[in-house]
Amino acid sequence: MIHNRLENLIEEMLEGRILLDEAISEFEKLYIKKALARHKQHLSKTAAVLGIHRNTLSKRVATYEKQERNGNRKRVAR
Repeated sequence: MIHNRLENLIEEMLEGRILLDEAISEFEKLYIKKALARHKQHLSKTAAVLGIHRNTLSKRVATYEKQERNGNRKRVAR
């Protein structure tokens, strides 16, 4: 089921000429935001669920917040 939903979304993105870097960046940002909301903004719990280190999550969240303040949508460095 999720495979079909992703395929449909990808088709829409390709038709809209969304670049791969932008698609990956937006997916990651939204995925992390949703996971943080689900775990009440608790970084350690969220990082564990995502399978990444807490420091990595913290850095990415800080980058997203900086981008939002600057109105910048550049890809997040990994």
